[in-house]
Amino acid sequence: MITAMPRIAIAVNDFERALTTFRDQMGMYVLDFSPETVPSLGAHVGMCQPCGGSNIELMAPSNPEEPLSQALQKFLDRRGEGVYAMMLESPDPNAEAETLLKRGIKVLPLMRGAGGRDIHPSSTHGVLIRVYPDESVVQPENPASAAPHYTGIQKVVIATRDAGLAGNVYAQGLGLAADSPQIDADSGLLRCVIHPPKGGVIELVSPIDPSSEPSQELQTFLESKGEGVFALEIAAREQVAKHEFEIFGTRFLVS
Repeated sequence: MITAMPRIAIAVNDFERALTTFRDQMGMYVLDFSPETVPSLGAHVGMCQPCGGSNIELMAPSNPEEPLSQALQKFLDRRGEGVYAMMLESPDPNAEAETLLKRGIKVLPLMRGAGGRDIHPSSTHGVLIRVYPDESVVQPENPASAAPHYTGIQKVVIATRDAGLAGNVYAQGLGLAADSPQIDADSGLLRCVIHPPKGGVIELVSPIDPSSEPSQELQTFLESKGEGVFALEIAAREQVAKHEFEIFGTRFLVS
């Protein structure tokens, strides 16, 4: 049983610059696990932990001899900086992996040094998913002390060629609650919202109206990058107009 979507990982080349950007410019509480993860996993890891939604995990390769570092470097070489993985939680990731395999989800063998199980992106419409044990990272009691400008991730927007088909995978394959797909006539998109028990929600979207600007934009993304995470939606802590920006290869929508 999937119990939460605790965080979304972003792969970066310059870990210190990413750490500074999210901490000082975006005002997020950031915990640097690198003193532990560099020697054990060969990678820098930092956790942005603002209030509400899902956390943002920053990851960068460090030791080319370690599997996680190799995987991160391969991703950066192939796609550049950007969303690397979506993390889910389960009481027993290995038992969950067996259940998912029986449902036709491609779960990979346990990677050396890994604390969870990976689901191949080919099964989840372009998204690498990692299933970790429950409460894999402790949330601070008072992250607001860092005066955050933004909340955690409210929504992960995933570009798909068929949101209805993708919704079946996330609902039936991963066992997550899902709304029925809905046509958004204003944007020309088909949307299907997935509800993990905790953390932000997942919105699967696909273009259906070639005359619509949002649909055209999504189609361009699909043609250039294929299916995968299109944007992360966060909320501003102060009332501001809706806007968007891109940092470290990741598009953020601010509501």
